[in-house]
Amino acid sequence: MNFGKLIRALLVMVVFSTIFSCYYDVAEELYPPGDCQTDSVTYAAIVLPILQSRCYQCHDAANNLGDITLEGYSNVKFYVDNGLLMGAINHESGFSPMPKDRPRLPDCEIDQIESWIADGAQDN
Repeated sequence: MNFGKLIRALLVMVVFSTIFSCYYDVAEELYPPGDCQTDSVTYAAIVLPILQSRCYQCHDAANNLGDITLEGYSNVKFYVDNGLLMGAINHESGFSPMPKDRPRLPDCEIDQIESWIADGAQDN
């Protein structure tokens, strides 16, 4: 094999390894949130979208896994009032950790839900 072919083969390997190498795609760690908004958290603007994206795949009215439905304010409020929502999403001892078999929700989302609850968990 001549030297030119060897250089080209090495160059092709470097290009392919660069293009197809593993990448790190945890957005929160790549781009940490500068500010987690926990003031004036509302159900409609902040809490509901979190529940829809993180919880509804298992706990909407259609799925109702574990006989728990978080779809609709009154259903969420029930689990807020009895402490099950925060116990589950904080992965506290004695509670079924949610999301099941996955890491905790991002700290900012948990802080936002806690703030909403501390402000009275209003349907706003």
